[in-house]
Amino acid sequence: MEEIYLDNAATTKVDDAVAKKVKEVFLESYGNASSLHTKGRESREKMESAKKKIATYLNCNPKEIIFTSGGTESNNLAIRGLAKANPEKKHIITSVIEHPCILETCQDLKREGYEVDYIKVNNDGLIEVEDISKKIKDNTLLVSIMHVNNEIGTIQPIEKISQICKKQNVYFHTDNVQGFLKKDLPLTSIDMMSVSGHKFCAPKGVGFLYVKKGIKILPINTGGGQENGLRSGTENVPGIVGLAAALDIDFKINEIETSRDKIIEGLKKIKGVKINGSIKNRIYNNINISFYGIEGESLMLMLDEQGIYVSTGSACASTKLNESHVLKALSIDEMYIHGSLRLSLGTDAIGKENFIIEKITNAVKKLREMSPFKLNLEEENDKEKNN
Repeated sequence: MEEIYLDNAATTKVDDAVAKKVKEVFLESYGNASSLHTKGRESREKMESAKKKIATYLNCNPKEIIFTSGGTESNNLAIRGLAKANPEKKHIITSVIEHPCILETCQDLKREGYEVDYIKVNNDGLIEVEDISKKIKDNTLLVSIMHVNNEIGTIQPIEKISQICKKQNVYFHTDNVQGFLKKDLPLTSIDMMSVSGHKFCAPKGVGFLYVKKGIKILPINTGGGQENGLRSGTENVPGIVGLAAALDIDFKINEIETSRDKIIEGLKKIKGVKINGSIKNRIYNNINISFYGIEGESLMLMLDEQGIYVSTGSACASTKLNESHVLKALSIDEMYIHGSLRLSLGTDAIGKENFIIEKITNAVKKLREMSPFKLNLEEENDKEKNN
């Protein structure tokens, strides 16, 4: 059975060239980067070379890169580290559709006495920039808004938001886990940015936090004082080398975007279907789609049996079987929310569009035939066309 992997927003397959580089470090330059002997120095040199490569790509200073275990740690270090270093300011602004590691960190800080404002999104999943400007006040410490949403793929106006923050002297952080290497984002006016390697064909367990020179943060865990004292723990040198190697990959963005559009057009022919999130302001490989009156989990499992691997939403929360907080924020009907799928495409999808459309169409039809509900799909179709 041919396998088609369409869950790249959850994680990506490590690229062959990246895996080769990682293996070399595991087997040859395996020393602890803090050790002073030859093997340790070899490891340190590999890590510093990788950091310089990443900094060159970002057009920043290597000292502004802090290696972490991935997006969750980077986001926690950004928010908690900044809060620890600036205790006089107790107000944070974020959005209602952020990743759970942002939302839960803000909830923790709220319990510690911080005030948190959550910016709503419109029905396309986009923030109105002026809504952020209106919430900023004298004790605002930070605005944290993700670049690309992990569920619906919407792209927020990060540069406009960053300009507002700079003008009002407020720190700005962006979770760029889903956007890095997919959508250009200049670091102008951005104070901190989180990145995770396994979202772009590098290994799991490695990422980084960009912190602009002059921004003061404090560590959130203590130990050996690695990464300029901001992130203690033995560095994951194989992962770091792999992350830097992934910068050279050709992700075939144009071909995948074409493939995505073909699949969307094919699936829109199904009655009682809804595309969630902005079509225009959307990352090139994301399809978040809902089918009225069926269970997304059942559809996902039917596709899984045929070697098509998709997600029902955010992979980090998929085992909880809760309604998506992102789709709820878009005011989507529950009968659509429960029937939602997220397809995040890679090169697997290229040339397989008709096969994917056929299998999803057939699975939806079968599930609806099994459903105890009598669905007026014509009526639902008319509603969506009029929206």
